Amino acid sequence: MVSRLTAIYHVRAEAATIAERACAIAVEQSVEMPVAAIDDRVVLDEIVGKVEATRALDKDLFEVRIGLAVATIGHDAGQLLNMLFGNTSLHDDVVLHDVDLPGEFVAVFGGPRHGLAALRLRVGAEKRALTCSALKPQGLSPVALAELARKFAAGGVDYIKDDHGLADQDYSPFAARIEAVATALAPYPGTRYVPSLSGDLGAMRRQVAAAAAAGIDAAMVAPMVCGVANFYRLAQDNPGFAFVAHPALAGAARIAPALLMGNLFRLLGADAVVFPNHGGRFGYSPATCRALARAALSEWHGLHATVPVAAGGMTLDRVPEMLDFYGADIMLLIGGALLQARERLTEETAAFVAAVQSFPYG
Repeated sequence: MVSRLTAIYHVRAEAATIAERACAIAVEQSVEMPVAAIDDRVVLDEIVGKVEATRALDKDLFEVRIGLAVATIGHDAGQLLNMLFGNTSLHDDVVLHDVDLPGEFVAVFGGPRHGLAALRLRVGAEKRALTCSALKPQGLSPVALAELARKFAAGGVDYIKDDHGLADQDYSPFAARIEAVATALAPYPGTRYVPSLSGDLGAMRRQVAAAAAAGIDAAMVAPMVCGVANFYRLAQDNPGFAFVAHPALAGAARIAPALLMGNLFRLLGADAVVFPNHGGRFGYSPATCRALARAALSEWHGLHATVPVAAGGMTLDRVPEMLDFYGADIMLLIGGALLQARERLTEETAAFVAAVQSFPYG
């Protein structure tokens, strides 16, 4: 029996053309050639994509379900994304909305090594929400960034991550930055540092090794920037590290955020995933954010839950609202709004932490 996954697309088309459009997507995402030119029975029966169902969602909007052979993917994370949406992503009338994956296929990739429970344990958070802030702006020296980290830690924040724009720049070399920040945080064992990895796979491997040598056990990666296959390889090769996935470039993919960040990043090893919270400086709706958080946390083939990290223009006054919306299974990331406090950064961070710790979780 052929093992198939089901890719679920939202397609804009007229009702009279949707059947033909669905067949075209099935072919494009499998053999990418006229089916009439194929005379191999195995290819026709097992490899060519199969339209499983179509249904109307709205005027000129349809859900199209297409079965794709798992054999076309192997154990390759990049090929998974390619077979789900590679060529079809070039058609601006199609969104990859969801995917149903066989349990045995999910087991091949394995998901997070640590996840929500382990990230809570690392900072003694038990059942409350987690707190996080970010080192920024770009352009600061390692010493200046380390001083910001010290002030955040003195305020009691759980996790401090690099801004995703921090790389291995001349003004803040990766090695010098992690050494300075790790030294600054040594008196604060309840706060963990999450440096941002960048460059090619070889560079990121060297950065992980340098971070581990400095006593750091987590890192942030932007899977859509470095490549999902490279992200998966880093997670597989460094089981002691927790990996935070950053959403940079994820909005360019026309893949539903809940699927890409909540499910696929989780599948490939993200222990936490940063996403833009509703009401901030990005345009995600409450429904999108709720769906993403649920995808990251829900029971899914036995994988560890990934920590949803709500970010993007969040402010201290919104903490009760966000915790009421998400509950305890969330990490709240407030960066710029705390940094605006300048000399009162530690006090503002302490107020953020107190608001999270004192919230009456249900």
